[in-house]
Amino acid sequence: MDWWALRPGETASPLPERQDAHLVFIGRLRTPFVTRDQCPKQGDSENGPLCRAELDAPFWPALAGIEAFGHLDLLYWMHQARRDLLTQNPKSGAKTFGTFALRSPVRPNPIAVSRVRLVGVEPGVLIVRGLDCLDGTPLIDIKPNRCPNAQASTERNHAHA
Repeated sequence: MDWWALRPGETASPLPERQDAHLVFIGRLRTPFVTRDQCPKQGDSENGPLCRAELDAPFWPALAGIEAFGHLDLLYWMHQARRDLLTQNPKSGAKTFGTFALRSPVRPNPIAVSRVRLVGVEPGVLIVRGLDCLDGTPLIDIKPNRCPNAQASTERNHAHA
């Protein structure tokens, strides 16, 4: 499939010259998907294939305590996605949508999030199910699905209201 071809109703715009932020990739995601055509539309955290979030060594200490969580949100950079489409016509239908009304990987800042199930932890590596990205995708961040500290703080704040 030609991922750069415009479908009927789609519009594109060049990216601005300026750069507003600086990201640091903390590692890479290892999946069985080597082409976009192989990637599922959405990951399956229960029955999807085992995948790996491999962190670069300087970030290994940031995994301390992560094994306490059953599900995590992995944020990653869809490095092979085009970034210029303003409107898109999904291949599943004939209607055109604005990019921000879709979960398409094609967007000005190709940041994605997958809710994954944590299956295991090895030194510098998370074993997970639920990814839907290409093998080698850059990892931006890892967050617990629910943080018990945030819940306790919210309950304290409501008790004093």
